[in-house]
Amino acid sequence: MDTTRIKSHMLDSAEIKRLAAEQLPTVIAQAGQIMVECFLAKNKILSCGNGGSAGDAQHFSSEMLNRFERERPGLPAIALTTDTSTLTSIANDYAYNEVFSKQIRALGQAGDVLLAISTSGNSDNIIHAIEAAHEKNMTVVALTGRDGGKIAAQLHPQDIEIRVPAERTARIQEVHLLIIHCLCDMIDHRLFGQKD
Repeated sequence: MDTTRIKSHMLDSAEIKRLAAEQLPTVIAQAGQIMVECFLAKNKILSCGNGGSAGDAQHFSSEMLNRFERERPGLPAIALTTDTSTLTSIANDYAYNEVFSKQIRALGQAGDVLLAISTSGNSDNIIHAIEAAHEKNMTVVALTGRDGGKIAAQLHPQDIEIRVPAERTARIQEVHLLIIHCLCDMIDHRLFGQKD
């Protein structure tokens, strides 16, 4: 019956989250601190990803620009996944693997942070985005899964990789969303104090 399969998905997701709770709090806190320092220095966070990860990139920027769980001023964040005219013109005139890197070269500044999201760690356009961020002296926070892929080897010492201990894309994406919410909560708490 379908209910057994549904329950299996839920239990599998809960188990991956339990593993993440054991393995990832320190690196999530380090990433959150990088983001807090970015905002304190009057810089911004750019985010990117493909498919579900594009949705996560947009989710993060909306929580920054609007609000997470409390009333507070908006924080400067841009999802590089939302401007269809820009995305399609770059893909058409150059290549799809440049859709984020060209935006970073135009919008990124030293001190900004790139939130780069790839469940496999092997997305070519995310790899190019990280290269562009490094050229701009930006720090990278990478959300990955599996073995971290090519991205893991591409990061600089000041960058942070938050690697979900899972193989299945759906499970990795579920934990990526939880990590994003943890980052949002830490940013709010550190910048605006304890929530009432």
